[in-house]
Amino acid sequence: MSSQLPRTMTEMIIREPGGPEVLVAKDRPVPTPAPDEILVRVEAAGINRPDILQRLGAYPMPAGVNPTPGLEIAGTVAAVGDSITHFNVGDRVCALTNGGGYAEYCVVPATQALPIPDAFTAVQVAALPETFFTVWVNLFQMGHLQRDESVLIHGGTSGIGSTALMLCKALGIKAYATVGGKDKFPFVEQLGAIPIDHTVEDFVESVHHHSKGAGVDVVLDIIGGRYFNRNLAVLKKDGRLITIGFMGGAHAERADLSLLVLKRIHVTGSTMRARSNEEKAAIAKDLREKVWPLLDSGACPAPHIHKVFPLREAATAHKEMESGKHVGKLVLEVSTAPSG
Repeated sequence: MSSQLPRTMTEMIIREPGGPEVLVAKDRPVPTPAPDEILVRVEAAGINRPDILQRLGAYPMPAGVNPTPGLEIAGTVAAVGDSITHFNVGDRVCALTNGGGYAEYCVVPATQALPIPDAFTAVQVAALPETFFTVWVNLFQMGHLQRDESVLIHGGTSGIGSTALMLCKALGIKAYATVGGKDKFPFVEQLGAIPIDHTVEDFVESVHHHSKGAGVDVVLDIIGGRYFNRNLAVLKKDGRLITIGFMGGAHAERADLSLLVLKRIHVTGSTMRARSNEEKAAIAKDLREKVWPLLDSGACPAPHIHKVFPLREAATAHKEMESGKHVGKLVLEVSTAPSG
């Protein structure tokens, strides 16, 4: 079942690995959903750091997956696969994609789509899926973070960081966050966390000062090797270190493994891209049951949108992300006037 659809659409492809300029517009046929998929007329698409890595050639999509960047979208269901019964044409949805979000239309597994909360705009909700899926599975499913525990979030003003802080505030979890400059303190403080300027402060000393020497139960780390020993040092006994990025390198030199033993620390990590559709479906189900009510009630606010760019200005949006000056999320806004 489908609405009347154009034959072609615009999408932003990666012409070749390289800088932002390799993102170029191209006309492509509007895709047809498989039996277990829905076709979404995209109104907005979130931008995430994996998109940057993919553009650089450092994080390729798996074989058989849409190589067009874009991991999260919001819009309206334009067509449904033959086996879909829980979505209808015209439904407003957001979704975690398997690629292809930088486009006017995108097919996604129906199990990775969620309804748009009533008070949210398409631009706001397009900034939810990738970060909420990632934070929820790492902090709460794998990290077992609980109410009345504490957490250190590295990169508190990033999309991942701000999402983690929003959820921690809504769920009664004490949070600390590293940021690059005191000008970013108000943003973190508004989300209920204690900011730490990593450019002038040692985050281990700062957390121990604020926690009276206790440390934290969980660390969510996007830096990697350069922070490994200090992350161990800031954790309590039975603490959990969750690594989801390597901005500071993928290798931990002179790692002090004695801290792992003495503190009984659990070390883990994951990527969303490598997960199966079945795993992503399970995360979506958990989000719908446990997080979407917080969004609907206002207990968890809409994400902060730093800036919105037209779809064809994806290259400019990537430059903005790579500058490191943004606070919150960057989003592409899509116009889907018929193109053929």
